[in-house]
Amino acid sequence: MTGEADIAGAAAGLASRPAPAAGLAEVAVTAPARLHLGFVDLNGELGRRFGSLGIALEAPVTRVVARRHDGLVADGPEADRVRRYLPLVADRFDLGGGVRLTVEQAIPAHAGLGSGTQLALAVGAALSRLCGLGLDGAAIARLLGRGARSSIGIASFAQGGVIFDGGRGAADRPPPVISRLPFPESWRILLIFDRRRSGLSGSAEREAFDRLAGFPPELAGRLCRLMLMVALPALAEADLDRFAMAVAQLQQATGDHFAPLQGGRFASPLVTEVLAWLESQGLRGVGQSSWGPTGFAIVGSATEAAALLTRATARWPEASGLAFAVTGGRNRGGEIDPPPKP
Repeated sequence: MTGEADIAGAAAGLASRPAPAAGLAEVAVTAPARLHLGFVDLNGELGRRFGSLGIALEAPVTRVVARRHDGLVADGPEADRVRRYLPLVADRFDLGGGVRLTVEQAIPAHAGLGSGTQLALAVGAALSRLCGLGLDGAAIARLLGRGARSSIGIASFAQGGVIFDGGRGAADRPPPVISRLPFPESWRILLIFDRRRSGLSGSAEREAFDRLAGFPPELAGRLCRLMLMVALPALAEADLDRFAMAVAQLQQATGDHFAPLQGGRFASPLVTEVLAWLESQGLRGVGQSSWGPTGFAIVGSATEAAALLTRATARWPEASGLAFAVTGGRNRGGEIDPPPKP
């Protein structure tokens, strides 16, 4: 585990550099969680692999505050991760004497909600704004090693909404975003958390991708067509039934492909139980975000979501290990306070 002592060398290197003559004393950055609904082309024989559909969420969020400080210090939840990011920035850029990075809120880690990418983007954006580095989200992602397979997290931070990226090609950069549409304001998302399980991440995730069986080209073609001709048009027309149907088919195909590595179509048996119950209630747009274990259901109104939340909480109380929350799609990106000048 990396601690403050491990970044002492980078901090010492900053000590001899002059601080900027004038600048901000404090910057706060809020980064949104996201749902990753699945990959459309795990075959890759056309030269691009993966391709992702995702949704930026209003909650949960990660919030970090960067302040001028003597040296490099990180505190708050996920501080160990921040301590790994700080020297990567400090080795490349003049931070003007040092910073203290406080994590005030954090997206649950290893839950399938993009916590690592959003923390990296929040840290990078806060340092960039505080120290005048001029970094955008793509530059931060490259510097801190994010966006290897998907640009959903980067685009969620940049602009929010429902994002479809074009997959990873030969170039060493995050996949291009080829569609961004707003999430309908009236729709809601029920989130299902299994607090006793964690999804794959880091080296375990990379090894899992290496062990995956080949993906049939016919199925990849079907999923790409499903996104282009069903999911995105339905979203543009706020047609929940058609959008939910497309999401369900994407979830089934990718979930079954990952099943040998996560123990089933979905990683958590308890979340699987909830999703089956939701389907029995007539909901179609249900599934698991990324490697999970967080599950979701897309519903048409706040009233419907609140009723489902009440019934689900009664059926699976806190002692079950499950927790539930209702959120909306976020049609704006992360927030930087004070914002950069135009």
